[in-house]
Amino acid sequence: MTLFQRLNSAFIYLAEAAYRIFSPHKDAYPATGLQPYSGEVYAKESEW
Repeated sequence: MTLFQRLNSAFIYLAEAAYRIFSPHKDAYPATGLQPYSGEVYAKESEW
């Protein structure tokens, strides 16, 4: 391989990595948002 072919392949390798880092995510996680609290409310007991 010539020097220019090696530089071209190295540039393509780095450009593809940068593209993957800065592109929008393709994860299909569901949007959960804010969930209401459904537990018991804390009742502070009297001091000792």
